[in-house]
Amino acid sequence: QVQLVESGGGLVQAGGSLRLSCAASGRSFSRYNMGWFRQAPGKERELVAAIRWSVGSTYFADSVKGRFTISRDNAKNTVNLQMNSLKPEDTAVYYCVAGSAWLPRPPEYWGQGTPVTVSS
Repeated sequence: QVQLVESGGGLVQAGGSLRLSCAASGRSFSRYNMGWFRQAPGKERELVAAIRWSVGSTYFADSVKGRFTISRDNAKNTVNLQMNSLKPEDTAVYYCVAGSAWLPRPPEYWGQGTPVTVSS
């Protein structure tokens, strides 16, 4: 019941910044927990960040804590991932996700992904 479309990926040098955006369609967006997964070739998908539907509580993977910020704008049906101080290890396809339950429950909806490449 939720469609997710990511944008904002691209090529950036190490130490730079990117802002990923996720546009959601469908009803009850504000009632979904939102997040970002990423997956590099040959590696498992990992949860990068998540934000609750209610009060904006957030989760960040240790690898990105202090560098990434997740936010949402329920009025615009969007969720964003601000990525600062990027490292080559951040290179991956980033997926916007939505779920009716909080961690550790898996998300129910996935976007198509937007690639991020960080050059060294």
